[in-house]
Order: sequence, then structure tokens, then C-alpha cells
Amino acid sequence: MTKREVGDAIEAAMQERKLTFADLAERLGRPRVWVAAAVLGQHPFTPHEAKQLVAMLDLAPEAAAVLEQIPTRGALDGPVPVDPTIYRLYEVILVYGPALKALIHEEFGDGIMSAINFRADVERVPDPAGDRVRITLDGKFLPYQWG
Repeated sequence: MTKREVGDAIEAAMQERKLTFADLAERLGRPRVWVAAAVLGQHPFTPHEAKQLVAMLDLAPEAAAVLEQIPTRGALDGPVPVDPTIYRLYEVILVYGPALKALIHEEFGDGIMSAINFRADVERVPDPAGDRVRITLDGKFLPYQWG
């Protein structure tokens, strides 16, 4: 079994049981964005979490070992994403990435935002002109260290 196959099995089981990523996150005691990323193959589950998820969703026992594997992170099927939602996020980084980088450097100095020491969240924000999506990216600042 591959991470993608196990992820597909999890999503099918979630649909069958009418569970959301928020439901899984609550049961596993993890943030919902982290759980969604892990199900989609971007994080490894601990052995305890993998066994818990396999039991919760009645998956094949061998799925637990796959869920524990360290992934190749950030792997998309091509250099430019074609899924409209992912592409729009990519477009946001293309358009606003240089400005965000400049602002980070202006505020913090020479360094980067960590994607390892990181949290993310997604929320719906009611708006009279149509609900809005608020995405929070919360990464530790890591200064460049020379020498």
C-alpha cells in the first residue's frame, strides 16, 4: 500500500461514516489542518495515532505502517498545480510572496519562516458580500546564521 492509497481509503471511510477532518482531529487530539495534511500524505502519524485511526475507520491493519512512514513532503503531481483551489494558493504566493518576504525581512531581519515549526488554520468569515476564507500561516522565524 502507498500513502496515496491509504489516504484514499481514509477519505472513503470518512465519507461512509460522515466524518470530517475536524472529527478526526478531535479524536486524535491534533490540529485539524495537521490531520488533513497527514491523511493526504504530508506528515507521519505516530504509531499510536496510526493504530487509533486504523481502528476508528476499520482500515486494513497494514495501513498503520504506511501512516507512520516519513513522507516526501510538498510533492505535487507537476510543477504548477492544476487543481483550482491549490492553483489559487500558488497564485497568491506568486503575487504576494515577494511582498510578504520583504515585510518579513523588514520586521524580523534576514531569515525565513519555518515550515517545520509551523501551525496553520482555515476558517470561514461571514461577510455581507459572501463568506470569506481566512488562512492563517504561523511559522517560527529562523534567522540566517553565517559562520
